[in-house]
Amino acid sequence: MAMPDSVVASLIPAAAIIGILFAIVLWKRVSAIQLTGGRLISSQNGREYLLEEQQGGGEEEVVAKAADIQKSISEGASSFLATEYYYLGIFMVIMAVVISSLLSIVTPEGDRTRKDEIRNGIFSTVAFLLGGATSILSGYLGMQIATYANARTAVEARKGIAPAFMCAFRSGAVMGFLLSGFGLLNLFLAITIFAKFYGDDWRGLFEAITGYGLGGSSIALFGRVGGGIYTKAADVGADLVGKVEKDIPEDDPRNPAVIADNVGDNVGDIAGMGADLFGSFAESTCAALVISAVSSLGESHDYAGMMFPLLVSATGIIVCLFTTFIATDLYPAKVISEIEHTLKMQLIISTLLMTPVALGVAVWALPSTFEMSVPSSSPDKAFDTKTVKNWYMFVCISAGLWGGLLVGLQTEYFTSNRYKPVQDVADACRTGPATDIIFGLALGYKSCIIPTIVIGVAIYVGNTLAGMYGIACCALGMLSTLATGLAIDAYGPISDNAGGIAEMAGMGEDIRERTDALDAAGNTTAAIGKGFAIGSAALVSLALFGAYVTRARITMIHSSILDPRVFAGLLLGAMLPYWFSAMTMKSVGKAALAMVHEVRRQFNTIAGLMEGTTRPDYKKCVAISTQAAISEMIAPGALVMLTPVIVGALFGTQCLAGVLAGSLVSGVQLAVSMSNTGGAWDNAKKYIEAGATEHARDLGGKGSDCHKAAVIGDTVGDPLKDTSGPSLNILIKLMAVESLVFAPFFYNCAHGQGLIFDFFGWTQ
Repeated sequence: MAMPDSVVASLIPAAAIIGILFAIVLWKRVSAIQLTGGRLISSQNGREYLLEEQQGGGEEEVVAKAADIQKSISEGASSFLATEYYYLGIFMVIMAVVISSLLSIVTPEGDRTRKDEIRNGIFSTVAFLLGGATSILSGYLGMQIATYANARTAVEARKGIAPAFMCAFRSGAVMGFLLSGFGLLNLFLAITIFAKFYGDDWRGLFEAITGYGLGGSSIALFGRVGGGIYTKAADVGADLVGKVEKDIPEDDPRNPAVIADNVGDNVGDIAGMGADLFGSFAESTCAALVISAVSSLGESHDYAGMMFPLLVSATGIIVCLFTTFIATDLYPAKVISEIEHTLKMQLIISTLLMTPVALGVAVWALPSTFEMSVPSSSPDKAFDTKTVKNWYMFVCISAGLWGGLLVGLQTEYFTSNRYKPVQDVADACRTGPATDIIFGLALGYKSCIIPTIVIGVAIYVGNTLAGMYGIACCALGMLSTLATGLAIDAYGPISDNAGGIAEMAGMGEDIRERTDALDAAGNTTAAIGKGFAIGSAALVSLALFGAYVTRARITMIHSSILDPRVFAGLLLGAMLPYWFSAMTMKSVGKAALAMVHEVRRQFNTIAGLMEGTTRPDYKKCVAISTQAAISEMIAPGALVMLTPVIVGALFGTQCLAGVLAGSLVSGVQLAVSMSNTGGAWDNAKKYIEAGATEHARDLGGKGSDCHKAAVIGDTVGDPLKDTSGPSLNILIKLMAVESLVFAPFFYNCAHGQGLIFDFFGWTQ
């Protein structure tokens, strides 16, 4: 029996609201630990009392320092985001005018009227603004949560691993459930409101709703690039002068760049990653909706069937809610060796629970069989009809779900210092930074193999069973446990900040050892999060590509790889990730150069700074990172945003199809290798610092030549793993969804042949 429409209309918003409420509950539990008046107070059952460890002398001063540092980090992050969002607001207004104008001037064809085209322009613009606003909200809330929890995690570490772990993970889960809940709720409300104006025209409605994905990814791109430049400029500057030249510990309060470094962890890895994964969710859902609208589901106005993508995300929130209880209440990490295992079990358990749930949703929401349009290989017709069974969609969801888990586990293997690849990289530091870098690059290139195979298998399974709709559902499956993925990803920067605060507040070596262990696991979970983002981006981009091909009226016979315009587009598209990476890495280098000069200047000119008797000028370093991030994010963003418009309008839809395919193929490999190489270098450094094994102790520990070589490798890897690599998955998604939104305009330019080719008479 099919799911009643009323149940669908209630279940989706209810799941989103439950996720938001659960986030609020977790937030209340974190806020029970209050930093008030320099005293750490724990509130339970309505009663407040000082922790026993607070009774000793000097402890109030330590907590006061932690609270002061947290305030500085929070103010720096808020200041940067306010500046960044001001410029992004201007961008959104300009982009809204462009979308509305270009789509409204499209010449109507077939049964479409001028009124239909104007309506499409207006509602695509509204969806774009809503998606952008939701992306900004996601990033801002995530940053606020992280800067609220970092000092609390540090002071909880004095009680043991378990309290600190629960504080960091609960805070990460707050971000995960808020983002998932708001993203789903806003999309559902937009569809419901738009339906009042579109009536039975579900195809027009879902084509307009793709603006939601465009808005989300546009903000994510600038957030990722700007945040990445900010954090890595500060990190590189702090490491090169502090660790290498002055031989002082990481996060030493004497280092002028240390506050900017901790601020960067939040604006880059929290706000940027939140906006990034929200964009993936929005785009994969929009791609599935657009494709389903031209199937028999759309023709028969099967509401439950068309809402299947949203139902998958809704049930995923509930599954993640139950999974989170395991890490926060039932089996939290209690010793250092359990941290990575506990986080990994979150992924495994959520995947296991989601599998039968996906089967139930597919069987209950979809009709037993329905028809999908797929590109035809025959020159006589553009599309064939494919019969799809409802359980096929369960297989597609499962392929993405389990594929994401495999990508996550292999990412852990290549980036965790518990395994041989990272230990080999650490061992290579014996002979200096050159061999460290050689081994790290080799590790990154090798780590591309399994994700590529997994993505390829998912694409084959999805396309074989349900065409491009199947591929879109594979992406939805990979993102169905988004709340859990975001929780373990946000946990990393929170733990990293906690370590910095513990060092700056002078909490002692034993506390720093605990926070370092939390941070090392966080590096791995961050790499896993990036693996999910890249894998889902590949599937999302291909699904969006399929929707673009349909909307731009490109047939298989016209888009052959032997077509010179398509092949030229392939080469251009394959080059774009390298061009983009060069721009972002150079931006980090320029900003880091300015930061190094400033840190050196302060050490050389401020009397008593090295002795710790004088406070450095932290604000100057924060200002350098802020200015560099805002100014340097414009050019890479313009490259991504302008390429589809210029190529599609001037050189035609076929050439643009080649560009999209080329950027997808090269972008995925480059993103995986960059992210894993940087993560491996970072954890190789932490492996040497921790000295937890005989092999690690044999390498010399902190301050040794081996450690200095590892620091240089980590510094080289910083822009790879936190700026260029994570931004590439947004590049391939954003270009694809932008092409989909503007497809009617591109087709309107000489019927898709391009204005340049039409002007010279080179059309086919």
